[in-house]
Amino acid sequence: MKKMNTEQFFSRYFETLSKTTDSVSVADLQAVAQMIGKAHHAGKKVIIVGNGGSAAIASHVAVDLTKAASIRAVNFNEADLLTCLANDYGYAKWVEKALEFWADPGDLAITISSSGNSANIVKGARQAKLLGLGLITLSGFDPNNPLRQLGDLNLWADSDQYNIVETTHQTWLLSIVDYLIESGNMEL
Repeated sequence: MKKMNTEQFFSRYFETLSKTTDSVSVADLQAVAQMIGKAHHAGKKVIIVGNGGSAAIASHVAVDLTKAASIRAVNFNEADLLTCLANDYGYAKWVEKALEFWADPGDLAITISSSGNSANIVKGARQAKLLGLGLITLSGFDPNNPLRQLGDLNLWADSDQYNIVETTHQTWLLSIVDYLIESGNMEL
């Protein structure tokens, strides 16, 4: 087994993370902030969903939007909700059904999938469009992934490494939260 050079590993890792995080345009981040602000000023809510690490990001961002930015946001990370809907409708349809039950026309959905191929997130994104919701997607890996084709705005992280993609998604979304806090949630 070849001994790993620790300094080279971390230097390369953070260089990759920095390059991926910096790949988004400021205009796209501002457009996301505007979509969130528009939903908020219309009295609508932001619904954020993901699986695994992306679910943790959804939860973190929803709490920060609500508590710190005073923008109503929810996520669907309750074990009883997930297992109920997955049991009754199948795992691939639980996001679709959750949106059907809780979304109101004009709400904004943010769907997060590192690969952009998660069936439940893709089906949820399609349902969001059918319900008349605004839709922002975050994905990575293949630039032609199905989720990236569905949103009104699609943020894509150019990496095939889960932790790089997830950290990038979280950084982008939390930067938007901080921007909304600093701007005072005015109509952007």
